[in-house]
Amino acid sequence: MTRKLFGTDGVRGVAGGLLTAELALGLAQAATRKTGATRPQVLIVRDTRESGEMLQAAVAAGVSAAGGDALLGGVLPTPAAPLLIGRYSFDLAVVLSASHNPYEDNGIKFFAGDGYKLSDESELEIERELERGEGHEVPPQIGHVRELRGAGEDYLRELHSHFAELDLSGLDVLLDCANGATHRVAPEIFRRLGAKVTVIADQPDGRNINAGCGSTHIEQLGVRVREGEHGVGFAFDGDGDRVLAVDRTGAVVDGDELMALASLHLSEQERLNGGGIVVTVMTNYGFHSAMERAGVEVAITQVGDRYVLEEMRARGWVLGGEQSGHIIDMSFNRTGDGIAGALLTLEALAGRDLTERDAMQKLPQRLVNIRVRERGALESATEVNEAVSAAGKALEGRGRVLVRPSGTEPLVRVMVEAPTQDETDEVCERLAALVQRQLG
Repeated sequence: MTRKLFGTDGVRGVAGGLLTAELALGLAQAATRKTGATRPQVLIVRDTRESGEMLQAAVAAGVSAAGGDALLGGVLPTPAAPLLIGRYSFDLAVVLSASHNPYEDNGIKFFAGDGYKLSDESELEIERELERGEGHEVPPQIGHVRELRGAGEDYLRELHSHFAELDLSGLDVLLDCANGATHRVAPEIFRRLGAKVTVIADQPDGRNINAGCGSTHIEQLGVRVREGEHGVGFAFDGDGDRVLAVDRTGAVVDGDELMALASLHLSEQERLNGGGIVVTVMTNYGFHSAMERAGVEVAITQVGDRYVLEEMRARGWVLGGEQSGHIIDMSFNRTGDGIAGALLTLEALAGRDLTERDAMQKLPQRLVNIRVRERGALESATEVNEAVSAAGKALEGRGRVLVRPSGTEPLVRVMVEAPTQDETDEVCERLAALVQRQLG
């Protein structure tokens, strides 16, 4: 049996459509039973979507019906969940969020008692439990539902403790909170560390999460930083597990550059356990060149922070992430943490301006998505694959070519990196045109 509900980051879909209150209750009930605890203690946190309260009530009912106690942490970033698990020894945490998706969507993801997201096997067991339906034994008790007071303050204390030596006095920072889960805690921790803070997209109304703001719409942050003469800007996504930056000129600094800064900093501090970093196939060629020069080993996974984390755990490494801004620093947290990623960036800069960053030299990159007739058509497209191989050999040692099918849509993604923008565009356009002719 393969998983039908769970994707790479929990169960996600249109709230009230695929993701109903009944489904949320059933998932929570099954997951609570699977903890094996006598009286499971289950944390529930959510982002700012209007469907969050409905799903929170359903999940709490499911937890209670399975004999567990539901602790409502309220609106908090996803990365607060594993930290609160560690603080209170919860048996399970449930996060209600669809991350960077529009407000109509929502999602349910689970963290186990060890602070990591549930394994594929555990998620499959939950789906089997749902398929079996009725007939469960009556629990020895019905659980309670209560508010977990001070959960936001607990998360802030964890951040402050980890970055206690970071002094941001004199820094003028602009934060874009995506009208999402970071809108209270992100400004607060920057202020506590001494920064002058200006905030945009911090007025959630249930429907404006990620709407023209946040890390997936970072353009406006660049304009606002430049026009307001701020020193730096950071943009989070709806659930706060990723971050991108802009420097004082408005130039976007993506996850690759942030990871390069972090890895070199931690290596110099002898805090890069294992001496390596895990990234995905989308990470810029310039990153790999910089790490090779610095003697930092790089491991590569398919796209998805889930796969990055799996590889980190397998190797015993502490740092990994994605170009999109998921940065996982296992010395602090067991999932991507946008706020911690921003603070680690400032720690790595050690008082320098972000415009002075020199951790890596990005190669020009071009990405084109081509809609194809069949999702699996690329595998047997001999002419396309031969052209890709030839282009890759021509760029060997100078850049790279990556042509891959989308995991969720009938698309083929053509990505090229080369020393100049002209060469990048020429190779990318030539390969994209071939894919279009052969497979479109």
